[in-house]
Amino acid sequence: MTARLQTLIGGRWRDGSGPLYGTEYPADGSVVAELHAASVADADEAVQAAEAARHRPSWAGLKPHQRALLLHRMAAGIRDRAEELAQLQRLDNGKPISETRALVASAAGTFQYFAAACETLEDQVTPARGDYLTMSLHEPIGVVAAITPWNSPIASEAQKMAPALAAGCPVVIKPAEITPRMAIELARIGEAAGIPPGIISVLPGKGALLGDALVRHPLVKRVAFTGGTSVGLGIARIAAEKLMGVSLELGGKSPTIVCADADLDHAVAGVLFGIFSSSGESCIAGSRAFVHRSVHAAFRERLLAGAGALRLGDPALEATQMGPLVSGAHRESVERYVALGLAEGGQLLTGGARLAGSLYERGYYYPPTVIEGLPNGARMVQEEIFGPVLALLPWDDEAELIAQCNDNPYGLACGIWTRDYRRAWRLGAALQTGTVWVNTYKQFSSSTPFGGVKMSGTGREKGRLGILEYTTQKSYYWGLNEAPLPWSAA
Repeated sequence: MTARLQTLIGGRWRDGSGPLYGTEYPADGSVVAELHAASVADADEAVQAAEAARHRPSWAGLKPHQRALLLHRMAAGIRDRAEELAQLQRLDNGKPISETRALVASAAGTFQYFAAACETLEDQVTPARGDYLTMSLHEPIGVVAAITPWNSPIASEAQKMAPALAAGCPVVIKPAEITPRMAIELARIGEAAGIPPGIISVLPGKGALLGDALVRHPLVKRVAFTGGTSVGLGIARIAAEKLMGVSLELGGKSPTIVCADADLDHAVAGVLFGIFSSSGESCIAGSRAFVHRSVHAAFRERLLAGAGALRLGDPALEATQMGPLVSGAHRESVERYVALGLAEGGQLLTGGARLAGSLYERGYYYPPTVIEGLPNGARMVQEEIFGPVLALLPWDDEAELIAQCNDNPYGLACGIWTRDYRRAWRLGAALQTGTVWVNTYKQFSSSTPFGGVKMSGTGREKGRLGILEYTTQKSYYWGLNEAPLPWSAA
């Protein structure tokens, strides 16, 4: 059954002003929802309404603990509808139900964390250097545009909405065109929680049109973006012209390092999870595995056995570990990269071709794929594939290893597998990356900042100070002098 969706724009539930379009269930290509895209005029209406709403007493007059209460209600609203939201997320992008449940739980936890952080975040009385009292305070920056990706919508949207709302900012969400449903449901939950009209709007539709309109809008004071690096660079250029702050969480080509002393059971399980969970559609996917030559053969044998045992299938089934890729076009992109890797001289160890059978023919499935024999400089090893494709590379010398790991335009995350804590610390310090996982992978906490370096982006999400990304700092000087300032004294 195809759902007919409306969206929240400027405090009103209605159709967008753009054309009607449908969203597909990647497991079988069926149309599961229809809605009208938003237009540039809708984007302007949403921003104008947000700017007006943020000045009204119903929002501007709230104390931090009162905003915190609204965020706690949103967390509770997500949990009350957890299974429904997980099933809708599954239909939106084809992730296995076990994974979408985890994403929904993560979103609820994010709102709960930022509710607590909002209520307890403190400003400073700074050390005075004269006859005055000095303070550093933070105020809401203004209207925030949150532009989110299709791979983990509800979690990504929560990571932007929650701290922005905690800071006191209205949020206009631009979800990925093909996965609009979670943003719409979060807006509905926010309305039920008591978020005033106009503070949350959702603009489904094409990013090239709506994202550009939001980034360029003079009343938008910050953009929080997760997505491709080329789009992020375009946003950064426009933001520079406006002198506007941005948070850009972009691509990745994350290395995972297996040392000679690693626990191979843990390392194999971690590398499998790092690249093949989410079908590799993850910016932090551990897509380059550097394995010490002394354990390379044993690791490869276990890795291939593990990859072959992964359950690729219907996302609705509890046992499924890997679902389909998000679209036919994206699967073709992954296939082109595999063909490129083989043309560059790589040897295919497993996967690399579509699976036979009615289930796999209906949906956009692609198997776990491992290729070895390529140098670190090969395009398939350097460029983000965003699919279940692992490059397996041996290493001998630690200095050369570090150089190869860092010889990449991206710097989002890395994994290190070793029993030697000194080596782990040394490698972690040397690698150019925003997150280091040691003897684990793809673990997250709302309390710990996340972001990248180099072409993986700028700015940080999560953590108490994540709220400050959505504020502007203001300094106060309170004169305590009894006599007039001497410069102008008679």
